[in-house]
Amino acid sequence: MSEAPAITGSGRALSALRIGAFSGTSGEWDEFVRSQPGWTHFHLSGWRRVMEHALGHECLYLCARDGDGELEGVLPLVRVKSALFGHFLVSVPFLNYGGPLGSEHAVRALASHAVCLARRDEVKLLELRSRHEQPLDLAVSHRKVTTVLDLVPGDAEAVFSAVPRSLRNRIRKAQKSGVVVEFGADQIGGFHEVFSRHMRFLGTPTHGRRLFEEIAATFPDDSIFACAYLGDRPVAAGAGFQWNGEFEITWASALREFDDAKPNMGLYWALIERAANAGCHTFNFGRSTPNSGTHEFKKHWGSRDEPLYWYEFSPSGEAAATPSPKDSSYSWGPRIWKKLPLALTRALGPRIVRLIP
Repeated sequence: MSEAPAITGSGRALSALRIGAFSGTSGEWDEFVRSQPGWTHFHLSGWRRVMEHALGHECLYLCARDGDGELEGVLPLVRVKSALFGHFLVSVPFLNYGGPLGSEHAVRALASHAVCLARRDEVKLLELRSRHEQPLDLAVSHRKVTTVLDLVPGDAEAVFSAVPRSLRNRIRKAQKSGVVVEFGADQIGGFHEVFSRHMRFLGTPTHGRRLFEEIAATFPDDSIFACAYLGDRPVAAGAGFQWNGEFEITWASALREFDDAKPNMGLYWALIERAANAGCHTFNFGRSTPNSGTHEFKKHWGSRDEPLYWYEFSPSGEAAATPSPKDSSYSWGPRIWKKLPLALTRALGPRIVRLIP
C-alpha cells in the first residue's frame, strides 16, 4: 500500500492513510459499504465477481486504511480495455453508480490514487460514477440523471392513487388485456428473450444471458427479474436490485408489436407495487439522458430527477467520454446492427458490449 500524505481539517491534522489494493474479506468490504451514507448496491463486493467471471474485466478494488488498519474508504474500480473503443478505468462500468465511499480524507486520497493509475496506464478516461456530490477537484459530468418515485412503504394502493390518472388507465388496460407479470430467477430466459430483441430493434448490442445468470447467482436475495406475458409469450421484462429501502430497475424493455396491450405499463406497475409492499420508500427508474424519450416516460409517473455526479479525468487533457451509439464516430453501428439476424446479434452482442462501459 502507498501512503497518502496527512491533510489538515477542522483545526487538527488527520493521520496518514495507506492506499492500495483491498485484500480483506468480502464481509469486511460490505460491512463498511453499508455503514456509509450514499452507498448503493453497485458498491457491494459481489460485483467484483460479476465483472471478472461474466465480463472478463480486471478489477482494481482499492481501499484506504488508517494507522490501525481500519477501513476508512473504498473504491471499486474496473478496467475496460479494447483496441476498438479504448482504455477506461470506471467505477462502476455498465452500471449507474460507483465512486469512492468513506471519509472526506479517504475519498480524496482514493480519487488521487486512481488519477495516478490513470496517468501511469495512459487510459483514455477515468470515470467515477457517483450518485452524490463528492469533495473532488475533478471535472464533473451531469449528462445523466436518475429518476425516483417516492413510495408509501407497505401501502401500494396509496402509491397507485397518487399515480397520474392517465397512467392508471394504461395500467388497467394492461391488466384487462391479460398481461400477467411473473417474478424470479426462473424468468431470466423470458427476460433475455425480450431484452435481446428490443436492443436489436434499437440497434444496440446486448449483454448475454450469462451476465444475468451470474448476477442472480451472486445476489439471490436482492436481484429481481420480472417478465410480463400475454398468454405464453414474454412481451416486456425488467431486472433490478433492492437495497437500503430502495428498488432500482436497471434494465427494462418491451416488444413494440404488443404496444396496444400496454405490457410495459403492467410491468412497471407490478415492480412498483412489489417494491412498496416490500417496505421500500423509493422506486428508482434508473439513469436517463435528460429530455430523452425514456426520461419523459419516467417523469410521467410523478417522479423527480436527481442529478448524477460522474467525475472524470483524462490524462491527455482532451475531452473524453465513454463510447455511445450517439457519437458520430459510431453512428454507423446501430444502422448495421438493426439489419443483422437476431441469432447473430445474440452471439456477437456480448463480445462487443462488454467493451463499452
